[in-house]
Amino acid sequence: MENFTNETIDTTQLPRFEEVEFSVLHPSYWKVTLINTFFFFLILAIGLGLLLFFNQGLLVFLVEISIAFFLFFFTFLTLSRISFKKKGFAFRTHDVLYRYGIIATNTVVIPYNRVQHVALHEGFISRFFGLANIEVFTAGGSSSDIQIPGIEIEQAENIKQLLMGKIQKQL
Repeated sequence: MENFTNETIDTTQLPRFEEVEFSVLHPSYWKVTLINTFFFFLILAIGLGLLLFFNQGLLVFLVEISIAFFLFFFTFLTLSRISFKKKGFAFRTHDVLYRYGIIATNTVVIPYNRVQHVALHEGFISRFFGLANIEVFTAGGSSSDIQIPGIEIEQAENIKQLLMGKIQKQL
């Protein structure tokens, strides 16, 4: 029978994810974000315009509604830009890291031995710019644990192959 031991780990010697150099999203992904934002707000503006057209009583508030709409639009754009600049990803020997956040920066670390499935998605606008998203799934969830947007398609395919290779080695 083997003797059980439970030694204390020196946490100062553990590798620190904060020191990892993250890869940034492709610069063209900002264009994708802008186009998606434009279409979202265009649909919102059309809906607001139809509401104002069919409800004449709201025309009194047209200036206030317009100011609020444009403030919301520019606030959304500013927060999207900050979010874009903070996102990053890294692949290390034993895990994948994804950093995101606006006010608080979050870092997700997933060891390769927990990865169950990897998906590569190309949206309509992203495909036009040659970009894709990588989704990494772990056991026990129906949605992806990490979704890394704004990666060149060739690089995304290489990342998918790397992760699939890591999965195969685990089996």
